Amino acid sequence: MSASRVAPVVPGSRKELAGMEARIAAARGRISPLYQVLLNSPAVVEGWEAMLTAIRQKTSLPPRLREMIILRVATLNRAPYEFEAHVPHALAAGMPQALVDALRDGPAPAEVKGLSPGEADVLALTDAMTRDIEVPDALFAPLRSRYNDQELVELTATVAAYNMVSRFLEALQIHSHDPR
Repeated sequence: MSASRVAPVVPGSRKELAGMEARIAAARGRISPLYQVLLNSPAVVEGWEAMLTAIRQKTSLPPRLREMIILRVATLNRAPYEFEAHVPHALAAGMPQALVDALRDGPAPAEVKGLSPGEADVLALTDAMTRDIEVPDALFAPLRSRYNDQELVELTATVAAYNMVSRFLEALQIHSHDPR
């Protein structure tokens, strides 16, 4: 695919980024193409890493639910890098391949096969936030009855954060999906 619109920072090429690069590599196992581009702005990469680490590793949401949201956002925003980067996480979280494939195909939430109770409601929230921005009260009501305030904040923040990720990736044409 085409190169990113912003040159990636080669890890190890800027001494002032050594600490941040070490934190990213420790948290993620490598410095992905996304993070190499983010390293162009030390302030942005620092905030990005803190927020996305909180979303991915420190919330109370079950990993399967979090990864379902991420895959859905990636599909809706036509962000294949994001989708492919999260397939291994989804599978590791116990999501069956058939559900991964269904999320890739993007049917309406009620038509997705293999969902656990409440997951269609989370997909509907994801769709509304991603496509329409506003979330109607009728769509939010089933979530309110199933999730507490902390979980509602975490669900909403996960959808919002991964919309940011996919839109950043696509705007700057960061398309590598090297799974290393």
